[in-house]
Amino acid sequence: MSLLERYIFRIAFGGFLTCLAALTAVIWITQALRELDLVTGKGQTLAMFLVVTGLSLPALVTVIAPVALFIAVIYTLNKINGDSELIVMSAAGAAPQRLLKPFLVLAGFVSITVALMVLYVMPASFQELRHLITKVRADFVANIVKEGQFSSLDNGITFHYRERSGDALLGIFMQDRREPDRAIVYLAERGQAVEFNGQSYLVLEKGSVHRQMPNTRDSSIVGFERYGIDLAALSREASDILYKPRERSTMELLHPGDPEDYFVRFQSGRLRAELHERLSAPLYPLAMLLIAFAALGEARTTRQGRGTAAGAAIVAVVALRIAAFAALSLTGRSAWGAIWVYALPLAVIAGCLAVIFQGARVKALGARLTRWGSATLLPRVPLLGRA
Repeated sequence: MSLLERYIFRIAFGGFLTCLAALTAVIWITQALRELDLVTGKGQTLAMFLVVTGLSLPALVTVIAPVALFIAVIYTLNKINGDSELIVMSAAGAAPQRLLKPFLVLAGFVSITVALMVLYVMPASFQELRHLITKVRADFVANIVKEGQFSSLDNGITFHYRERSGDALLGIFMQDRREPDRAIVYLAERGQAVEFNGQSYLVLEKGSVHRQMPNTRDSSIVGFERYGIDLAALSREASDILYKPRERSTMELLHPGDPEDYFVRFQSGRLRAELHERLSAPLYPLAMLLIAFAALGEARTTRQGRGTAAGAAIVAVVALRIAAFAALSLTGRSAWGAIWVYALPLAVIAGCLAVIFQGARVKALGARLTRWGSATLLPRVPLLGRA
């Protein structure tokens, strides 16, 4: 790039990073406040809280990056126009291609980043987030059970301990009735929840296991000095995780595989919509860039207001996003709706390029259509007679 193009790129890139950081921080804080219950109510550490909230950042970046690019382009064009630099460039004969090039380089960088996020990073982060949330919920000793109370889980587990002594639990009773015809009761004088290889275990000391034999009232009793129970295995959610469409990798969306999968059988439209949303996401940074440049890329004097053009660009971006959501909804109901997912941003890109490079002809065509519409469609009002 030339010196002029590097100058424009530096301003736009700085504005993009500032907007991206500011918007991401604001939205991340609102998301983090929802997860404060991990620390205050579920006994998790601050590190776990930061990991859980940090895993949502890739999804935030994919949504915020095109908007931050749009704001950065408007800021850059207004800045160089306010300093009369855009007017001087146009007067010196700088072609639109030359002014647009640094913005296209920035849009290419943002589009590649968004593509990497939505295709690889975001689904992986959502899967890891699901595992962590499942792990937290599976640790019912820290989350649900209260001292001196019998606590029953939905999957047939009943847990009780007499009192807590530091990290240890005293007087433990646990009944496992997940199988209707078979009950298992654990009794122990002492127990403690421990972590090993990323898994949570309840280690019981000096107790016994009572297993009821199927179809009888007899029970087998086995005493033990130490006995370990996998807490995650006692959670129904942990034993059978059903990944949502946004938590599945792109290859899993392309090739769902198991025909007995719930989403494959009953919600295939959601899988299809998620796939096309990911594949079309890199087109929107370029579309938003061109909307901003088509509206504000033309040099104007300080007496010529740019507020109307900026407002029109914002309205166009909002309309594009609303139309994109409608196209995704249509894709979820019909495979033919996927055409609109790609047609919308591509049509906006083509229209904006036409305005940028053929601005005079487009304006002349618009003026002719306006005059034709006024002469043809508007009713003629008869002239009043003169007094």
